[in-house]
This record gives sequence, structure tokens and C-alpha cells, in this order.
Amino acid sequence: MDASIVKKIEEFVYQKPRSIQEIAQHINKNWRTADRYVLEIEKETGTLSTRVFRGGTRGALKIVYWASMEKISSSAFQEQLEAEIMRARWKEDFSAFDIFQYVNNKHKKATVESEQSEQKVAFHRIKDMLEKTEKQLLIFSGNLSFINYKNKNERILDIFDKLVKKGISIKVICRVDISGRKNVEGLLSLNHKYGKELVEIHNRHHPIRATIVDKKFFDIKEIKEPTGEISELDKKIFIFYNITEKDWIDWLTKIFWKLFSSSIDSKTRLQELEKIKRR
Repeated sequence: MDASIVKKIEEFVYQKPRSIQEIAQHINKNWRTADRYVLEIEKETGTLSTRVFRGGTRGALKIVYWASMEKISSSAFQEQLEAEIMRARWKEDFSAFDIFQYVNNKHKKATVESEQSEQKVAFHRIKDMLEKTEKQLLIFSGNLSFINYKNKNERILDIFDKLVKKGISIKVICRVDISGRKNVEGLLSLNHKYGKELVEIHNRHHPIRATIVDKKFFDIKEIKEPTGEISELDKKIFIFYNITEKDWIDWLTKIFWKLFSSSIDSKTRLQELEKIKRR
């Protein structure tokens, strides 16, 4: 299924819930093809959900709706974490360890690095993660500064370039403001370069720094700054958590779509920032 078809279906359903027949007419395909496309999107990206009314009868009706309309959390501690994430604005307001502690030991791994520059500890980790992607990246970022990380002559942005060329969908939630404007424009420029609308960025303050890869795993990060106080950290440390437990991947994916669908598209923000620049 072509990425343009996925985008066309997602945008159509995002406006309001649709029947399979409506989707079939919208993309000019038959009912069976439209149903197969929806099932693939539901399984592979998690953006859509379906519900069958009057099942088992001749009048059965299958409705497709945006996944963020579903209840996200399935436990008390997930509900608490969800509330904290929705309320917080900065990375200091939330600890990724609060997720890590609940994950089954078989499906989690943590790495601790001590270094002044995040670029030194994160470049190869980010590169390896991006190169594993086959279909979709969902990225929670601050201001996309990591796309400028480089090692010798290779930049993280160059790796994103290869992903877009291959047709991989990239969706991002980050701040779209004056300080991070060039980063946002740099990543969006890949759409123009390849004539594809695969990169979508929405503006949102949030405390998560994580990447979900193909709904197979996610990496989530937190940074601990030195305080200078006795018995406290004397060096900056970076903690990277890798999670492969399906229940938590699904949960964080739904958190992403809830934030993404309730935030402003970066193109609108950039247009407004352009007005500030001209003045």
C-alpha cells in the first residue's frame, strides 16, 4: 500500500468517523480493498481503529475512527502517567523511569552514559535505531536539535533523507518556535526534495523524549544534570531505556496520537513565525 493512500485515508478519517464504503469511494477502490487497507493501517501504524455495529447480520456496519478517541490507559498506573504527561510541558517535569519501572524485565533494557555532549553518546544509538525502521517513525522531541548531530561527515539528517527516499512515514511532535525553526524546516524540506508528504510535524510542548519504531519497540531518554551538591550527581548523565513490551508500546503510541491530533500543524506555525520575521 502506497504511503499517499495511507495519508489520504488517515486525513479522511481524522475529520470524522467513516464507514468502509465511504473510504472506498474516497480512494476510488472497492469495499474489500478499502477494508484491507484499513486493517493494514490499524495493525501497522495504530492511527485507526474499527468497530462493527450489528455484527453477524446483513445490516452489519463497520466504522473506522481515529485511534486517539479510544481509552488509552488500561491500568491505574498508566492512567496516572497519562495524566502527568498531558499536564507537563518540559522534559524536567517527567521521568522516563516512571514508565521503565512497570515494564516486564524480559522486555526492557537501560543504558547509562556520562558525557558533557549528548551528541557523543547519542549519534550511533540514533543512527542504529533509524536504520532499523521499515515503515513508520513516531518521534517525541523537544525542538528536533538531534537532527544536527553528526559523526565525521555523516549527519542524522542524512539518515532521515534516506528514510524519506525509501517511503517511510515520519511523524513528529515538538516545539515549533523561533529557536527550533531551522530544525523543523530542515526535516520538512525532505518532503519537497522527494515530492512526498511523508514528514509531518505538529507543535506541542510535552515532557517525553522518545522514538517509536514500527510499533516494535521504543527508545525513551532522560537527562540528569549535575547539581553541585554533596551526594548528588557531579557529572551529566544520559539514561536510555529500550522497551519492547507490546502493551507499553501500544500505550505510548496512543499517547502520541492523542498529542499529535490535538496540536497544530507545523506549516501553520511556520507561516505565523514568518510574519514575526518580516516585522
